[in-house]
Amino acid sequence: MIPSSSVLVVVDVQNGFIRPPSAPVVPVIAGLVEHWQQESGAVVFTRYLNYPGSPFERMIHWEKLQESPETDIVPDLAALAEHSITLDKRIYSLFSPEGAQLVKERGWTDLYICGIATESCVLKTAVDAFELNLTPWVIADASASHAGQEAHDAGMLVIRRFIGAGQIIRVSDVPLSVNAAV
Repeated sequence: MIPSSSVLVVVDVQNGFIRPPSAPVVPVIAGLVEHWQQESGAVVFTRYLNYPGSPFERMIHWEKLQESPETDIVPDLAALAEHSITLDKRIYSLFSPEGAQLVKERGWTDLYICGIATESCVLKTAVDAFELNLTPWVIADASASHAGQEAHDAGMLVIRRFIGAGQIIRVSDVPLSVNAAV
């Protein structure tokens, strides 16, 4: 049984973020979510939704992920997401006002974070959790970047510097009650 103070956060595993460098992480995440749910653990999927005039569009000139099918959770995870909480967001982090309220209401203190992209949304969620005095655990082998290995590695470097090397784990490091079947 997963402690009620723990949550698995699956960040932005959406069609629009799947590329050859990020695709291999999807079955790893699916296995982790399946087992987490079997152990009655809470799971939150985040879904990034871009919009016309967003900072992403205005400053980065990035207009993707404004509508389906790009914004949809990938097919391999869609059914699992139906048995979880899905939080739509317009920022990098889980910690939009709605996300922060959800974490507070549920009493989650340990956030096991995985998903796409390591160097942006995964990193920002972990750092925000850290700054809110929560305990983020970034699952390195269940995270990836659609921009490639170099971007993933850069994200991991910054995560180590921001929240500590000890907060980066692998699926096999997730507490035994969680990873027994993974």
